[in-house]
Amino acid sequence: MSEPVEVNLPQFGMGMTEGTVLQWFKQEGEPVVEDEDIAEVEAEKITVMVIAPESGTLTRILVAPGETVPVFTTLALIDGGEER
Repeated sequence: MSEPVEVNLPQFGMGMTEGTVLQWFKQEGEPVVEDEDIAEVEAEKITVMVIAPESGTLTRILVAPGETVPVFTTLALIDGGEER
């Protein structure tokens, strides 16, 4: 079984300390493709997209819409489905 891949909240600017998840474009159990937009986050008065770091299945959403979390927080988990 492969280890799940973490989808973390990136730091989009030097002054960014936190972000608020506005919406998820995918639901748990749905396939995602590497570099696909999977969530929309508001940070420092701008709206940015969070992309999938690799292809697989979105297995768990850890931060619900409306929640504000610090940068680098794990937002979701993706199972790449590859055995290593």
